[in-house]
Amino acid sequence: MDLRIFTEPHLGATYEDQLRHARLTEECGFGAWFRSDHFLSRDGAPGPTDAWVTLGALARETSRVRLGTLVTSVTFRHAGLTAVQVAQVDQMSGGRVELGLGAGWMEAEHTAHGVPFPEVGTRFDLLEDNLQVVTGMWATPPGELFDHHGPTVTVSRSPGLPKPAQHPRPPIILGGKGARRTPALAARFADEFNLPFMAMDEGHAQFGRVDQACHAAGRDPGTVLRSAALTAAVGRDEAEVARRVGATRQELGQLRGHGLVGTPDEVVEQIGRWHERTGVERIYLQMLDLADLDHVELVAAAVLPQLG
Repeated sequence: MDLRIFTEPHLGATYEDQLRHARLTEECGFGAWFRSDHFLSRDGAPGPTDAWVTLGALARETSRVRLGTLVTSVTFRHAGLTAVQVAQVDQMSGGRVELGLGAGWMEAEHTAHGVPFPEVGTRFDLLEDNLQVVTGMWATPPGELFDHHGPTVTVSRSPGLPKPAQHPRPPIILGGKGARRTPALAARFADEFNLPFMAMDEGHAQFGRVDQACHAAGRDPGTVLRSAALTAAVGRDEAEVARRVGATRQELGQLRGHGLVGTPDEVVEQIGRWHERTGVERIYLQMLDLADLDHVELVAAAVLPQLG
């Protein structure tokens, strides 16, 4: 089982907070440090930070840990510019970037920053166009030009530059709860499919839909890595667990449905049940308090060694 760290910096973290967290993630032996891509702060100052600006900086301040988004909304950036930005950060990191893309869902952060928020069908059209443009630009051989004419995006005579460091391209992560278009897009484009804070049975059913979509597309479902994002509240004793549950601003009963809660041994057992029920190979531990560096160290010392 691959454990990764996933953060929500828009809830109240500066770049320096994220830098400390990412460096510790690397030092503790985790494989990746991911962040959300949101622009609306929960409590005011310090306010949000841009995901790809941040990841570009972290690319130069880390050396091993992989970096990415869960997930970048296609409403925030034009498709061709996303291809440029992610390819550049991949170069800056020496080939350690992964791109999570989604259709977006938080209308308030769009209106707060003057960003259009189309209806859901149009956003999924935009997601499909973005996936075709980003992968198409990266795959265009040097010296050739790329064109795309979709319902929401038209690209004409693009040189498809710069190219990412990874070959053939950085991994693309898709996810969500949609029953039709989400699995179909995953079957066409995703290297990894992520369950976002879902109960085990719900996740099992969603992976089944992705498998069916893969079969319909003539793709082996085993080529899509299965992952889940789960809120973490790990503590040495009940008091420490309760403190970390409190930091999530969720009720304990609610959190148990889509999180990993308890002592390290209890969390290892929960991870085993997730793997057995859904087949997940990778878990993103959502840690909401970036100042709680001990949380990272505890999971590294007491959970990671038990997972082999």
